[in-house]
Amino acid sequence: MEIYKVTYQCDSLDSNPTIKTFDEYGEMVDWITEEVEHRVQFAVDHSPYTTSEKERSELQEWEYSLVRIEQV
Repeated sequence: MEIYKVTYQCDSLDSNPTIKTFDEYGEMVDWITEEVEHRVQFAVDHSPYTTSEKERSELQEWEYSLVRIEQV
C-alpha cells in the first residue's frame, strides 16, 4: 500500500509547512486542488486591485510550485 506525503508551504521560505498524508491518490489530488483554489481565491478576494485571468493563472502556478509530493 502506498502512502502519499504532501508538504505544502505558505511561501518558498516557510519553515513550518502543512504536512498531510493520504492513503489514496485521488483523495490527495482532491485535497491539493481544493487547497490551491482556496489560497488563490483568498489572494484574489483580499487584493486591492482587480485580478485578471492571467494573474489568477500565475497565482495558481505559484501555489502548485509550493506543493511537494512524496511516496512513503
